[in-house]
Amino acid sequence: MRLDNERESNNVEDQRGSGGGFSVGGRGIGIGTIVVALVAMYFGVDPSVVLNMGQGLQQNAPQETQSKPIPADDPMAKFVAKVLASTEDTWGKIFADSGQEYEAPKLVLFSGQTRTACGTGQAAMGPFYCPNDKKVYIDLSFYKEMKTRFNAPGDFAQAYVIAHEVGHHVQNLLGISAKVQQARENARSGSQANQYSVRLELQADCFAGVWANHADGENRILEAGDVEEAMTAAAAIGDDALQKQAQGYAVPDSFTHGTSAQRMHWFNQGLNTGSLKQCDTFKTGTL
Repeated sequence: MRLDNERESNNVEDQRGSGGGFSVGGRGIGIGTIVVALVAMYFGVDPSVVLNMGQGLQQNAPQETQSKPIPADDPMAKFVAKVLASTEDTWGKIFADSGQEYEAPKLVLFSGQTRTACGTGQAAMGPFYCPNDKKVYIDLSFYKEMKTRFNAPGDFAQAYVIAHEVGHHVQNLLGISAKVQQARENARSGSQANQYSVRLELQADCFAGVWANHADGENRILEAGDVEEAMTAAAAIGDDALQKQAQGYAVPDSFTHGTSAQRMHWFNQGLNTGSLKQCDTFKTGTL
């Protein structure tokens, strides 16, 4: 992935080492909750959905945490800042072309755990987006997990992680996330509610592909093997793959993010078309 000449985003908050969890609505988040959230939260949209914190979240805004500049000798943090900048340029142009202004998200680097407007973020959750504060959160140790646990190494696979979470931010800005949350609350069953989540996640994969299409068209960032890296990552974090790894079998009714095949398909859909209109996972009968 060619990023050597790309700028770094100013929207990265480095909170590594500041840590600190807190209770939400009078309840702490125990290890049992985190274990339950593990599979569902990889590349998730909103921790409150999985952790079931409900309305109490917005009443417990995180305290201000000191953020520091990215160290000059931290290549991984600088890589993240460059990828985020690329998403800013891409979505800024896409929004401008449709007469809208893009509000770029903040990206928070943390270690272990961190305070968010959606509760306490834990490294065990994987990267996530919190719509309440419009921030993407990532513990960079997850990239080691991708390589060792999920066998999905590579810089473009790492970029895909960020692009997927930014895709959730785009959904939030467009009002899609709010509509899906309402639909989930009105669902007749847990299985139906999960289906709404699957479609939301697959659309975020498609939006990640849209970013890759536009970024490569503008700056030729892709190199040989990059797309394959993203496909490997998408396959590794499909619900079926994660559940089989965790418990030896898959339970389709419990899927919240889509199968490996679905995630690969929708990322490719965005990558090949570069069009948001081709990412409407809510109107298609077959995912």
